[in-house]
Amino acid sequence: MSITADDYVSEVVNRDDHDRFLTAVFAPPPARSGVMALYAFNAEVAKVRESVSENLIGQIKLQWWRDVVATIYAGGDVSVGNLPRGNPVVEALAAAIRGHGLSQIYFDALLDARAQDLADESLPDVAALEQYAEGTSASLTALALEVLGVGDADSKLAGRHVGIAWALTGLLRAVLFHARANRFMLPQDLLAGEGLRPHDLQEQRNAAKIAAVVEQIARRARAHIDKARSFRRMVDRRALPALLPATLADNYLKGLARRGFDIFDPRHALQRPAVLRLAWNAWRGTF
Repeated sequence: MSITADDYVSEVVNRDDHDRFLTAVFAPPPARSGVMALYAFNAEVAKVRESVSENLIGQIKLQWWRDVVATIYAGGDVSVGNLPRGNPVVEALAAAIRGHGLSQIYFDALLDARAQDLADESLPDVAALEQYAEGTSASLTALALEVLGVGDADSKLAGRHVGIAWALTGLLRAVLFHARANRFMLPQDLLAGEGLRPHDLQEQRNAAKIAAVVEQIARRARAHIDKARSFRRMVDRRALPALLPATLADNYLKGLARRGFDIFDPRHALQRPAVLRLAWNAWRGTF
């Protein structure tokens, strides 16, 4: 039995962004393939930094995706050779963009923000960290809302806050992973406040000071979740699959708090997504 393009794209998301995959399955069938296409595209772009050995190669890969997106919006097509053949993610992305009239501005913002992944310097302050979170994750959430046919102001505001909260939570979960790859995403101003430099994130002897920084960012993520939830009575119910990452972020943040925000605690790497809570919230129509 041959695998379909939709199956392939879903497998990419399931493998490379399992948490978002768990939320995307709650999208109705007409929209689900479009949401999966967006998440697969994001997964491909997000792993550029880890997939290259040189910054220049990473820039070339990001530019390749910029060209793909620009070509789709310019009317390019696989059949006439304007788009690369044999890439199911590209084909699914083109179908999603055209089928749902997606806004190019969000793709541009996402790719611009992803350029920061290739920088050797850590982000200077919390404002820059939240700007990165908005450019990457909130832009993706905005696109998912468009696929779901949602365009009202309250749903979009809720999506923005969910997107930022999800990105901040993900960065906290990956501090050690990033640090061991010489990538430092915690902002310099918070690190300096604890007498830390970016490379100090690799040392367990700094666990207490790092925990203090992690707690501050976790509080920011929590504030964004709370703000998103303040719109719960107003959001379009169709928006739910794009907003469900708030449920997963909430659980991860609670786990961090229980462990004293210690990223060196072995349980940190073992925490799994709150699948039952996710299903319960989806059934109730809340996030």
